[in-house]
Amino acid sequence: MEKKQIAFNKFYKLFNLVSISLIIISVLLLFFKGLNYGVDFKGGTLIELRANDSQINIFKLRQSLLNMKLGDVSVKQFGNQNDYLIKFEKKNDNNPNFIQEIKDDLTKSIGPGFNFRRVENVGPKVSSELLQSGIIAISLSLIAMLFYIWLRFEWQFSVGAIAALVHDIVITIGIFSLLQIKFDLAIIAALLTIVGYSLNDTVVVFDRVRENLRKYKKTPLKDLLNMSINATLSRTVMTSLTTLIALISLFILGGDVIHGFVFAMIWGVIIGTYSSVFVASSILLRLGVKRDWDKTNDGKAGTQFAGIDA
Repeated sequence: MEKKQIAFNKFYKLFNLVSISLIIISVLLLFFKGLNYGVDFKGGTLIELRANDSQINIFKLRQSLLNMKLGDVSVKQFGNQNDYLIKFEKKNDNNPNFIQEIKDDLTKSIGPGFNFRRVENVGPKVSSELLQSGIIAISLSLIAMLFYIWLRFEWQFSVGAIAALVHDIVITIGIFSLLQIKFDLAIIAALLTIVGYSLNDTVVVFDRVRENLRKYKKTPLKDLLNMSINATLSRTVMTSLTTLIALISLFILGGDVIHGFVFAMIWGVIIGTYSSVFVASSILLRLGVKRDWDKTNDGKAGTQFAGIDA
């Protein structure tokens, strides 16, 4: 019995309109509302702390610092087990006893078993360099993927995949601007993870498209894309659902520290799955694609790498 095919191609125009609207709204939000930058991008005070007492941990440190109302606080473990890197928004510009007051407050809340090994002010210049580095990291990853897909398939596939990735990133950043969720280096890491996840979904669909282009040379591209999406739909849905189950569990049980990161991942999985089906395929349909994949050097077919099996 032949499985019923979902006519995804009937919804391309509608969802293209939705995607374009969401991108425009996201860009407007970035211009007029901006992002709620975390301490990584805003600057503040950096303290390297070594705990001599095994009872001192990240949770106690973070809670004590939050009670001091120092603004945005970041506590990370690094190096040895008892070494911690603390960043908070407030600076000690106008108060020469600022650091000593923090030491006294920490001693009251967690005990005297620690010492400050390093104290620095993190200025806006360093923070802007971190933001610039994050943007460069995302841009370079997109360029590398553009080149990879171009070699693996054809340039039309590459443009479709990168358009879907840009779509996912812009809308995700727009959501962070709308909800004013803290945007820090962890979110940059989440965006790079979203890029990889979304691209993986898109490549699975495109690989089936390439396979069907060889098998059904007379089938219109619109129907062939629909056939390919339906063939990979169960894999796409199951992968997304199992990933979402794990991420939702982390969001509920993981605590406030990773809420922003996990939220970005949850949204990224949803929008990445959507873009693989409706954005990348729609762009491929508009650009068209060469049909004879058996010829590689006559100038009328795909690139010389198009015959490589995925």
